[in-house]
Amino acid sequence: MLSLYETKLSSRLLLGSARYPSPAVLAESVRRSGTEVVTVSLRREMAGGKAGGAFFEMIRSLGVRILPNTAGCHTVEEAVLTARMAREVFRTNWVKLEVIGRHDNLQPDVFELVEAARTLCEEGFAVFPYTTDDLVVAEKLLDAGCEVLMPWCAPIGSAAGPRSLSALTAMRAAFPGVPLIVDAGIGRPSHATMVMEFGYDAVLLNTAVAGAGDPPAMAEAFSRATMAGRQAFEAGMLEPREMAVASTPIVGKGVFA
Repeated sequence: MLSLYETKLSSRLLLGSARYPSPAVLAESVRRSGTEVVTVSLRREMAGGKAGGAFFEMIRSLGVRILPNTAGCHTVEEAVLTARMAREVFRTNWVKLEVIGRHDNLQPDVFELVEAARTLCEEGFAVFPYTTDDLVVAEKLLDAGCEVLMPWCAPIGSAAGPRSLSALTAMRAAFPGVPLIVDAGIGRPSHATMVMEFGYDAVLLNTAVAGAGDPPAMAEAFSRATMAGRQAFEAGMLEPREMAVASTPIVGKGVFA
């Protein structure tokens, strides 16, 4: 079981809700993924007026936990205000905190992120910070009150997969008791399996499913890949070796002269 802010979850896949071909495709993707948590961008959907309200109702009807996010925010003030509005709309204190610093790669502004996280934690939010793989930033987010960390493995929507395996493994080793969710950059089910094999607790993705030729089928593929990676990690994988190791024992073999 995955435990996030004292909430137990069976699925280790969190799914985004943006850019699907239709609400029906989104709903079927959520169902086939088995996810229990769906992220929703308050600012993006509210821009749709009445359509945004209908979208929120559709998400609620799926029976999943909603994780509002502050996508599109670039300052502490924007992020905090959006989080407060999301708490009112969705009646949840969970928030995925995004404070973007660069337009080209959507990299988090870690300085604004830490400040916003501190403010929201003090106000009783359960903050899921979208961050980089920097260990110092991670420590500051934990000091601010975050109980979960969500490092990227590559820029949002890039589908590039883990760019720095050493950084991801270092973060896992540095924070063994902290739930770590890889957020952003995963493009293939094999990427999800890989990070789960490192001991990460979950993955959050959107574009890799929403942008697939068959989003529901891809959602199911990611669900299976995530479970496979976690099961492999818990089973205890062999470490790579330089030398061959015979699988057939030599002792007891017949010798022919």
